[in-house]
Amino acid sequence: MYEIKKVSEKKQGKMAKIKSLSDLRKMKEDLRSKVSLRENSDKSESVVQIKVGMATTGIVSGAKEIYHFFYEELTKRNIDAVVSQTGDMGYPDTEPTIEITLPGKEPIVFGRVNKEKADEIIEKYIRNGELIDGIIPQNNKTKEDK
Repeated sequence: MYEIKKVSEKKQGKMAKIKSLSDLRKMKEDLRSKVSLRENSDKSESVVQIKVGMATTGIVSGAKEIYHFFYEELTKRNIDAVVSQTGDMGYPDTEPTIEITLPGKEPIVFGRVNKEKADEIIEKYIRNGELIDGIIPQNNKTKEDK
């Protein structure tokens, strides 16, 4: 089951105080980018798709932090994407794991993703299509397969 990130947990339940017209404009722009991210889920094959493995081992390894990092950074960098969570991807030794699907490309799974690796994925792979270290080969065996 997938859950699309709509509002960051930091901002849920908290209303920003509007003190000026510029505050109101900033709030409008922030909401517009969040709505855009949500609307992209309807045309997911034409935008970058990011799935973060959020099973128990992923969460313990920092997947929630990585999930929020991708959501916030893609929004800040104006990259059209859908960020969602999924269950166990089957690579417990490489958590946190994420799957990236660029439009028209096959999905690629990255393992041991921390904030630095996530930033590199955004800048090199998502923006430029450049392959980087950390890809888990499709024929990678898990402990259960050995």
